[in-house]
Amino acid sequence: MAKTIVVAGKGGVGKTAISALLIDLLSKKGIVLAIDADPSTNLNTALGLPLGETVGKAREDVTEDIQKGRLSPTVSKQDVLDMKIREALVESDKVDLLAMGRPEGPGCYCAANHMLRLSIDRLAKNYAYTVIDSEAGMEHISRQTTRDVDFLITVSDPTMRGITAAARMKELIKEMRTKVGKISVVVNRVKNGLPQEIGKAVDDFGLDLIATIAEDPNLAGLEIKGKPIIELPEDSPLRQGAKEIISKLGL
Repeated sequence: MAKTIVVAGKGGVGKTAISALLIDLLSKKGIVLAIDADPSTNLNTALGLPLGETVGKAREDVTEDIQKGRLSPTVSKQDVLDMKIREALVESDKVDLLAMGRPEGPGCYCAANHMLRLSIDRLAKNYAYTVIDSEAGMEHISRQTTRDVDFLITVSDPTMRGITAAARMKELIKEMRTKVGKISVVVNRVKNGLPQEIGKAVDDFGLDLIATIAEDPNLAGLEIKGKPIIELPEDSPLRQGAKEIISKLGL
């Protein structure tokens, strides 16, 4: 059965790096749909894939066609959006990528977002795994443009601000209509072990800490050369951390 994994957290904590490595590892088990829900659209670079047209642009095009009466009454608007999203898909052997991009233009997109969710749900059923690199505010979850989630992984750095943001996201999920299965926390960029204060905060907030990942000395070299993050060596802390996450979640 298809599994959906969302990687969330405040900006700058390493969400995209962890998302890319989870996608790379899961692609050894089955075909993965990778969704870049961050408007900065960096996941393609981390995976070494080109960037296609964004889903946001496809949604805007369909919305404009509807508003200006350019679609024939005999044509299903949902089918048109499905087609545009499939055209925006960047395909490779084991990983296909969708970039959500930024919503463009004014106005309410409630109806378009509902159609968008249906399109992504239909597409995701064809994959063993869907991994979503979420934007910091989790807008695509709150706007119901993301399907129900099996695993929500909140990434934090070893700071009180990061852990507090993770706790707030957990509370935010309770207020949404989106169904979320297991909610877990990963603390990234740890130096010399997890600080006692951070460990206490994790316990006080009732967070499920499944992995702590040491700061990866290999990452800067790849980023300087513009190489994909999935080229990190087997023994790198980030890759080992991603393996631990997959193991802990039973994936």
